[in-house]
Amino acid sequence: MMDKISRNLIYLTGFMGSGKSTLGPILANTLGFSFVDVDKEIIRIVGRPITDIFSDFGEQYFRDIEHTLLREVSTRVQTVIALGGGSVTFERNMTLIRTTGTLIYLRTDEEQLFKRLSRKNDRPLLRTADRSITEADQLRQTIKSLITAREQFYSQADITISTGGKRIGMTVDELVTLLKPYLKL
Repeated sequence: MMDKISRNLIYLTGFMGSGKSTLGPILANTLGFSFVDVDKEIIRIVGRPITDIFSDFGEQYFRDIEHTLLREVSTRVQTVIALGGGSVTFERNMTLIRTTGTLIYLRTDEEQLFKRLSRKNDRPLLRTADRSITEADQLRQTIKSLITAREQFYSQADITISTGGKRIGMTVDELVTLLKPYLKL
């Protein structure tokens, strides 16, 4: 079996809206790697938006598909993988990620996340019971409580980088530099 350095797998984690789907393809292109967005692949496989998957089949169904997909992508080489915001909170996913690649935490402050997420209506964990987007104060509180609950998992990353307040290109350049000890190029 290939060791994790020779595989050159890079997993991006962080809260929804932290930039995984935006930075991932740019980082992959810069490194000459392929790119996989786990949430977008789940949407493609199931043929339905994530909010519908959660409401119609439940979170466990979504998490089972997510884990199956992670097992498949963990066998690839030279790939940047954008994880869902909650992927690393499940031990079976974290074990797979930690043993097959390098985990990067894209840290973004709560106010920046609020600005980014207040325009989104496709995030199931940010919706109220009647499926409407939460009001501003409730959205802030939901972001804060989810980040607090997930920080213990995000902080296990090999690399942590702030994605707020700087241009995407600068963040990608910084990531390439930080990744050098973790990759076999």
